[in-house]
Amino acid sequence: MPGENLTRDEAQERAALLSVDGYEVSLDLRSAVGESGDLAGEPRTFRSVTTIRFRCADPGATSFADLVAPRVTAVSLNGKDLDPSEVFDGSRITLDDLAAENELVVDAQCAYSRTGEGMHRFVDPEDGEVYLYTQYEPADSRRVFANFEQPDLKAPYRFEVRAPEGWVVWSNGVGERTDGVWRFAETKPISTYITAVVAGPYHYVTDTYERVFEDGTRLEIPLGAMCRKGLAPYFDSDDVFEITKQGLDFFHDHFDYPYPFGKYDQAFVPEYNLGAMENPGLVTFREEFIFRGKVTRASYERRANVVLHEMAHMWFGDLVTMVWWDDLWLKESFADFMGSFSMVEATRFTNGWVTFANNRKSWAYRADQLPSTHPITADIRDLEDAKLNFDGITYAKGASVLKQLVAYVGREAFLEGARRYFKRNAYGNTKLGDLLSVLEETSGRDMASWSRAWLQTAGVNSLTPQVLLDAEGRIDELAVVQEAAESHPELRPHRVAIGLYRRTDANGEGGSNGEGGSGALERYARAEVDVDGPRTVVAELAGAEAPALVLVNDDDLTYCKIRFDAASLDTLRAGLGDITDPLARALCWSALWNLTRDALLPARDFVDLVLRFAGRESDIGVLQMLHAWASSALTHYAAPQWRETGGRLLAEGALRELRAAEVGSQHQLTWARFFASVASDEAELAVLQALLNGSEKVDGLEVDQELRWAFLEPLATHGVADEGALAAELARDDTASGKRHQVRCLAARPSAAVKAQAWASVVESDKLSNALVEATIAGFARPSQRELTAPYAVKYFEVIERVWAERSIQIGMDVVRGLFPSLQDSPGTLEATDAWLASHESAAPALRRLVIEARDDLARALRGQECDAAAG
Repeated sequence: MPGENLTRDEAQERAALLSVDGYEVSLDLRSAVGESGDLAGEPRTFRSVTTIRFRCADPGATSFADLVAPRVTAVSLNGKDLDPSEVFDGSRITLDDLAAENELVVDAQCAYSRTGEGMHRFVDPEDGEVYLYTQYEPADSRRVFANFEQPDLKAPYRFEVRAPEGWVVWSNGVGERTDGVWRFAETKPISTYITAVVAGPYHYVTDTYERVFEDGTRLEIPLGAMCRKGLAPYFDSDDVFEITKQGLDFFHDHFDYPYPFGKYDQAFVPEYNLGAMENPGLVTFREEFIFRGKVTRASYERRANVVLHEMAHMWFGDLVTMVWWDDLWLKESFADFMGSFSMVEATRFTNGWVTFANNRKSWAYRADQLPSTHPITADIRDLEDAKLNFDGITYAKGASVLKQLVAYVGREAFLEGARRYFKRNAYGNTKLGDLLSVLEETSGRDMASWSRAWLQTAGVNSLTPQVLLDAEGRIDELAVVQEAAESHPELRPHRVAIGLYRRTDANGEGGSNGEGGSGALERYARAEVDVDGPRTVVAELAGAEAPALVLVNDDDLTYCKIRFDAASLDTLRAGLGDITDPLARALCWSALWNLTRDALLPARDFVDLVLRFAGRESDIGVLQMLHAWASSALTHYAAPQWRETGGRLLAEGALRELRAAEVGSQHQLTWARFFASVASDEAELAVLQALLNGSEKVDGLEVDQELRWAFLEPLATHGVADEGALAAELARDDTASGKRHQVRCLAARPSAAVKAQAWASVVESDKLSNALVEATIAGFARPSQRELTAPYAVKYFEVIERVWAERSIQIGMDVVRGLFPSLQDSPGTLEATDAWLASHESAAPALRRLVIEARDDLARALRGQECDAAAG
């Protein structure tokens, strides 16, 4: 048997053969605390007993159930006991001679996880308490109970759980404890990957959502939110509940389908690999969304967006689910779009589309230019493919395309299509055509051609304005030129807005549009048009006065890379910060970053723009993104001989902005964190040390525990803070969060012995949890330590195939991505990567994809360095 990696063909065959009537799952989690009863060297396990009732369309046929477990104690099929050693191979249970109606009972010992996959077990270093939670997507429920692990074999579930005394247990349905056993109400028909169990001494708070509909029907949803006891003092559950209620109101107003899953619990859990997961009735989130220190508005906005994203999944994904992972976009693209859509319209975060344009889309643009780019409706051959396709294409590009779709078909037609889609397919599974058919009904548009252009082809188009002026200095002709990469030559239809901007004086009157002009840059004309083909003339703007800036895709209606004509680029170089509209400004920043990544703008020019204009950026999320891009420009795209100069300029600029920022503001905090991230010389590190020990203060800057770790990290990286100082800080913050910070700082120290230890702890051992693997990798790779990590470039290519084979896919992805020698940015590393790919053509396709992506990033960095060197 092919093992854990279920293929699409196998899933289709099984779905044609089987239909599932229901599951009863009994878990005994009492082994989670105390001494393990397992043999030395074996994983800690729990008992899992599963009863599956299912039908077979071809009696006498053979199929299989999925289970990944160290041991199976007993298997019974239709009352007949089977020998586990004969039917169970470690990942599958063979089922021969099936009847028309079947009952399978599997009694197994399943392993607790330390990788965030399956039943994750976490021991809180602060108080020794044990916490459990499950995470399954795309196919890890089989690590907890026997099942048919594919999204189109939906069924109702009944869970019962035995847990240590004093614990509380939650699952998808409402539960109660009787006779020491937690029993949960049967679920609606749902897929395996969204079942869930959370158990432990969690801090739990409750609220209620109430809604009376126009017909007088009353809906009451019990709300709950939980976190570890150690985080309870920081848990602002009132804000979580406020966003939750606003989201439920929004979706009830627009979907015309009441929330279908009873209660709505939200669990913030430790060592989580994802942002969150949409388990109906029991959504799980990474606990970093509970803020231990002062954070900016952008952090609260991000949390609100994730809360609403997961809530949208209750309809897009849970109520109606894709047949197979090819159509993952049917849930993720919609949830990503609806998260921003509902946040902007229903919460205090009304500038959410600015964040979407500047942050989410940058993720999509990068993913869509990799060799591994794929259509939004992807070709998912197996589960390893599926795991890697939770990417910027499926999420952010898909959401961007849906934003374009709303502009194309109209808002009401789009929402009416969603309403019909839910009602026709409730508790079922769908494919692309099921959605397109209802959208054709509601909009009257040809969705097939739209789908071919936007959903079934890959790559990103670039749109560039061409401006011809007449003798009087007015626009004679304005056209938009559309281009595509040679590898993905599709030119798509775009519904775009073209904005013309000019400088205005204090009274709002038009002023000089020259490069050296003063005053605000504001839009004075706009046309919304359909761009199609290689060149589109925008007749609506003919005769307008000459613009200082032409912004293609103003208001961010479509998905494209924006380019500028020469005059507009000169305007941005002279006065980017003068653009008054925050969305327009964010779009310009994003476009300039794409030019830098495409080796069309020298990295030092981008850094210069950040130094001159980032201090005027009002949107805190955009400012944080600019800091990340400036660091990336310096690390990857700047010519090596300019890095020291660029680093000094960034540190000086960051310190200057920190001291000039409004006292106690979120901008002050953001500049403090950025200064810490770029500080490197003795004087800069001395400032951090003084802020840390209190001998120097910046008025209004509270150096809380999280900021202390942010200051300690560069001090450790540059050898100022030693192991003793980090141990002392951990004693001050002896928590799970503190431990992650300490592990990252320890691995960041500038020592060959430290790097060897960090490498061994991740590559040669599986003792670290997923969170500590991530922290160690983050500390290992430091831009200032290229020489120290150079020896590991060769070792990387020697070990990755073994790591991929031996470790879980999550840890394998972390290692392959995180330890790729991108900091050894030379043609030699590129050649070594090509040599590995050439000699490992039969390696796992998912592993090769990760290496190919890293290789492309490296090649792009080298092109950027050439561009930057030429500018010097």
